[in-house]
Amino acid sequence: VPEWVGERRAAGARARAAGYEPAADLARIEALGGRFVCPGDHEWPQQLDDLGDATPVGLYVRGRADLRLWALSSVAVVGARACTEYGAHVAAELAAGLARRGWVVVSGAAYGIDGAAHRGALAANGATAGVLACGLDRCYPPGHTELVERIAAQGLLVGELAPGTHPTRGRFILRNRVIAALTRGTVVVEAEHRSGALSTARWAQRLGRVTGGVPGPVTSGLSAGVHELLRGEGVVVTDADDVVELVGRIGADLAPRRRGPVVGRDLLPTATARVLEALPARGGADCVFIARSSGTQREEALGRLYELLSLGYVERVGDQWRLTGVGRGHPIGWRGGP
Repeated sequence: VPEWVGERRAAGARARAAGYEPAADLARIEALGGRFVCPGDHEWPQQLDDLGDATPVGLYVRGRADLRLWALSSVAVVGARACTEYGAHVAAELAAGLARRGWVVVSGAAYGIDGAAHRGALAANGATAGVLACGLDRCYPPGHTELVERIAAQGLLVGELAPGTHPTRGRFILRNRVIAALTRGTVVVEAEHRSGALSTARWAQRLGRVTGGVPGPVTSGLSAGVHELLRGEGVVVTDADDVVELVGRIGADLAPRRRGPVVGRDLLPTATARVLEALPARGGADCVFIARSSGTQREEALGRLYELLSLGYVERVGDQWRLTGVGRGHPIGWRGGP
């Protein structure tokens, strides 16, 4: 018994252990087509040992895949049970994107964000694992019976509790440490200040795993916990590319650079763009006015105007120069009033 466990608590643990029937538990999991994996087994994910004294004695597993290999490239996507449509959509899109990039999506098979994440991965014909807070022969919540069976058939079901064990509040919190330790990182999509999903993120941070959060409206209580996470060690993520950059290989799995649309006049030389901006939005102006407005000599302004003419930005009518439709079409708008 660890030194930090008091005698009273140890006595309670011994009393509970006396009622266990390990041989019967193993027979039940084998009847479900599952197995029991413990430290030292080939299939045991060694990163679970980072939990120290909190490391599970073993894990019950259902599914054909190898738990250890799947855990090597896995990401936890967790969040609120009573999520919004926005949260469910984002979780499903994140999970589908991660699955298409070869990552295993791990969650807790609960209502809300967890369920959306599992469904997103399954819809993309990807890999997903559900970590349960009850025996693998039980389904909680009951409304996810079909989903849990799909996960068992296409992915993995994992739990440290013996078959026949029912879920309790404390067991959900204990389950969260397994999710955090099993994966390379944890992403939280919607969570209030008091949320089990945040306990998963806190475990991940204690274990040196990366954590990310999807921001939501500042007026939404369901995003308040995520925003608090982001004020600390959490990193903002908005799509699967962001998550892969967070948990993937340093310098190799970078998210694409994001920027607004590039329009043609963005590519003009600075001096030419300054001459273009000197033209009035309506009507025309002569070269002297344009040169003065752009701060250039008349000869240079004239040369720049003919460049713009060849590119279709301006036209010449007598001694007057004026903008064409192309010249006015800039996302910032135009100068010179309505």
